[in-house]
Amino acid sequence: MDRQSQVDKARAFRQMHDRRAILLLPNAWDAGSARLFARRGFAAVATTSAGVAWSLGYADGERAPLAEVLAAIARITRVVELPVTADVETGYGETPEAVAATVHAVIAAGAVGINLEDGRPGHGPLRPVEEAAARIRAAREAAEASGVPLVINARVDHWMQQVADPAAPLADAVQRAQAYLAAGADGIYPIGLGEPAVLAALVQAIDAPVNVAAGSGMPDLAELARLGVARVSTATRFATLALAAVDRAAAALLESGRFDGLGATFTYADAQRLFEPA
Repeated sequence: MDRQSQVDKARAFRQMHDRRAILLLPNAWDAGSARLFARRGFAAVATTSAGVAWSLGYADGERAPLAEVLAAIARITRVVELPVTADVETGYGETPEAVAATVHAVIAAGAVGINLEDGRPGHGPLRPVEEAAARIRAAREAAEASGVPLVINARVDHWMQQVADPAAPLADAVQRAQAYLAAGADGIYPIGLGEPAVLAALVQAIDAPVNVAAGSGMPDLAELARLGVARVSTATRFATLALAAVDRAAAALLESGRFDGLGATFTYADAQRLFEPA
């Protein structure tokens, strides 16, 4: 991908966060899923760190080697013309300098956005706010040095810590969000937060796009729009749906010895058409 095309995609992706409408982002885990989402008409594609890691043969939590993750991102950006934002977990490194190096590499792989977590790898404890903000600042400086206006979606991971009361972390989450925005983040991602009243309070407290993760227990898009949410991503949901479908079919085959469960409305020909020239 030439640099001007990447800059244009980054600008287009940034405009999708103007909060006039919710941006619905499917999370791909390989080139096939990304191509399918593009053909379905989504405006942009995200990656799922967990889905990518599983497809590469590793558990989530930065266990997949960065080089393999970057290769997966590059395959996705090669097969879709849409903006692609990459989940780079906590940034693959303990220092801001390491995060900056990761950002340079992700941009080189063709991405125009990133998710950056404020916890430690594998949903570990949150970093001190100043430390987490320094990592976002390093990511922003790396993006500026590259010339690509990268969209940085800063995760606030309080609600991944098994809190009993969803409102309990709100004050600290707002403080973190404000620090991350001041450091160069473009949006805030309180992953795991689904309580409408708390979500509405967070949206009202910060002047930036807020991203939530889709799930069966979440409010629907119309309700999320009413709450002021700007972006909804599917996280691991499509990847686990795909694995669940195969798991059910495999179990049925072993149990019955019949092949009925191998029929699918999405055929070999459909998969081939995903990659045939238009």
